[in-house]
Amino acid sequence: MNQCVGLFGTCGDSKWREDFMRDYDALGIKYFNPQVKDWDPSMAVKEADHMANDCIVVWPITSETPGLGSIAETGFSLLQAIRLESRRDFVILVDQFIDESVKESFSPDVIKESLRGRALISQHLLKLKLDNVYVVQTLPQMLDVSKGLWTISVLRQEIKDSLKERA
Repeated sequence: MNQCVGLFGTCGDSKWREDFMRDYDALGIKYFNPQVKDWDPSMAVKEADHMANDCIVVWPITSETPGLGSIAETGFSLLQAIRLESRRDFVILVDQFIDESVKESFSPDVIKESLRGRALISQHLLKLKLDNVYVVQTLPQMLDVSKGLWTISVLRQEIKDSLKERA
C-alpha cells in the first residue's frame, strides 16, 4: 500500500487540488496528483497504481464539468473500497448540479446524463455500508476528512512497524 493520498476526480481546468496540495505540503502529507498539463496514455500505468494502492483516495465530482469520466471511474474506486485484504479509505463528493456556465458548452443530452449519473452514484453511496467510504458535501469537508484519515493512517503504519520490530 502506498502511504499517499490520491487526488482523483474532476480534472480539466479545475483548481480544487490547489488547496489540498498547499495544506498537504504544509503538513508533510504525501499525495499523487494525476492532473498534469500534457497527460498521455503512458501515464495511465502510474495513475492505475495509485488508484489501486494509495491508502487514501479522494474523489470529488464537482459542478465544474459534466464529469462523465469521473462518474464512470467512481465504480472502480468503490470496487477498490470493497477489497477486504487492505485497509484503504475513500472520501467521495458528488455535486448534484452543474454550473450554469458549464451547461452552455455541452449538449442537453450530456448534461442530462451527467445529472442522472450523479443522482445514481449518490443513492448507491447512501446504501453502501462500508466503514472506509466517507461521503462528504463540500471540498473543505473533504480536505478536513482526508487530513484526519492521514493522521490515522500514519498511526496505523507506526503500529505495524513497531510490531514487526518486536517479531
